[in-house]
Amino acid sequence: MKAQARHEHEFEAAHGLPEPLPAGERILWQGSPDWRALAVRALHVRTLAVYFALMLLWRVGTQLYDGAGAQAAALSVALLLPLSLLALGMLSLLAWLSSRTTVYTLTDKRLVMRIGIVLSVTFNLPLRMVESAALRPASGGTGDIALTLAAGERIAYLQLWPHARPWRVRRPEPMLRVVPDAERVGQLLAATAAALADGGATVQRAAPLRAAHETHGMPASPQGRLAA
Repeated sequence: MKAQARHEHEFEAAHGLPEPLPAGERILWQGSPDWRALAVRALHVRTLAVYFALMLLWRVGTQLYDGAGAQAAALSVALLLPLSLLALGMLSLLAWLSSRTTVYTLTDKRLVMRIGIVLSVTFNLPLRMVESAALRPASGGTGDIALTLAAGERIAYLQLWPHARPWRVRRPEPMLRVVPDAERVGQLLAATAAALADGGATVQRAAPLRAAHETHGMPASPQGRLAA
């Protein structure tokens, strides 16, 4: 079963789902990114804030070094500060809108990702086509869960962004971004995929995902199921 992308407009059969689930399939979990964590981790708002602050301090320093008075130095900063705040505000708004319009849905058969701010797109990822997954914990109990798709399955990086594992452009990996209670969600995802691989047995306990602590990478298990 191939990954499917479906463009949405106004109608949804259920929250986050473009059509009703088949008989016998049930929703195990639904969630969305934490917008504050998304702004920091995906849009790098904190890093940019530090950069802008250093640039403004550098400008003040050069003004004073060149002999300009304190008033002139303050005026030069006052002209640039609103632009910096505007840029940070726009990125924060983008993170908030992305969080508001994103719904991740895990069923006992698939993972559905409804993403997109202006044009909503729904990706239907059957768990049987997920080769492996890895969890990257973050602060406050949030975390990223990256999925490695089976060979031959591919979704364009730009279609996924920011719901894609950073720097994996040639073989993009869908990512559940900064979901709350990420460890529990990851365990549920792993257990569901393992049960499905074992012939659809009922999920009785959650097997942990492999945790990754690299800054930009998350190791994926080479096994044909979610890392456990």
